[in-house]
Amino acid sequence: MGKHLAVVLKNPERIQELFGANDGNLSVFEDLLGVRLYFQGNQVYLDSNDKDKRILFERILGELEDHITLGQIPGPDLIRAVYRTLNTDKGEGAELLKDTCVIIPGGLKKVFARSYRQALYLKAIETTDLVFSIGPAGTGKTYLAVAQALKSVLSRSRRKLILTRPVVEAGENLGFLPGDLEQKISPYLRPLYDAMEAFIPPEALRRLEENRIIEIAPLAYMRGRTLSECFVILDEAQNTSKEQMKMFLTRLGEGTQAVVTGDITQIDLPKRKLSGLLDVISILKPIREIEFVFLEEEDVVRNPLVRKIVRAYEANQED
Repeated sequence: MGKHLAVVLKNPERIQELFGANDGNLSVFEDLLGVRLYFQGNQVYLDSNDKDKRILFERILGELEDHITLGQIPGPDLIRAVYRTLNTDKGEGAELLKDTCVIIPGGLKKVFARSYRQALYLKAIETTDLVFSIGPAGTGKTYLAVAQALKSVLSRSRRKLILTRPVVEAGENLGFLPGDLEQKISPYLRPLYDAMEAFIPPEALRRLEENRIIEIAPLAYMRGRTLSECFVILDEAQNTSKEQMKMFLTRLGEGTQAVVTGDITQIDLPKRKLSGLLDVISILKPIREIEFVFLEEEDVVRNPLVRKIVRAYEANQED
């Protein structure tokens, strides 16, 4: 093995956690490092004589072991995130990745950032009363906001969680859907329920709704209200008008925290009607007390195919 460099695993019992079932993570390490890897006992050999790659590989493994200690099993997204933070910013983001675990009281699981920008997003929610999260589908905008919101209300730092979104048809008119108004609106609010059901047991969710600790409503129902001591999430904000966005932002009362999420590449408003989310970026960006977090294609954590779809659409727009 003349040109092979070896990395000794400090904790060989963690090989399966580091490299995944059937060594499923091995190809991820190989793609990132640009070298073949081989196991022999408690050592991993790099098919390379590049000492910088060996040092980087050792650092990646060390960071991943820290994540395992915290309760996060490495997968491709986390491995790529650790690689990027170590390879692009001298490791300053690696600590942030480990410091953004969300623990929901009575929740089903811990929630971790799976990219550096997701970690920035969670940190912004922890430290800022108004956060805008803008990015393509699958980047965790709603998922992470709901996790932080449930943590907030279940730890009683906020008295109520309000989730809202505009009801805008994407090619199908509400009037043609069966049922009363509540039944027509339900499909629009389903993604918010999906997110909550991923974090807390169904009976806990029902209890919170029955006690009016969680409220889910269309954005139109927010007019005239003052929301105090709440955690508020405005989802799908790209489909708000300028007037709706201003109306929502002026509802925020004392002790309230708000997260606004949206994907500016999927606007369903009528043509020639400006999105309130696009409008608000230029208006509010100068205000230091407001955070804007822009998530990108590499932050997509759904099926890997979604990342490729997002990339393909972006490339088509550039053409």
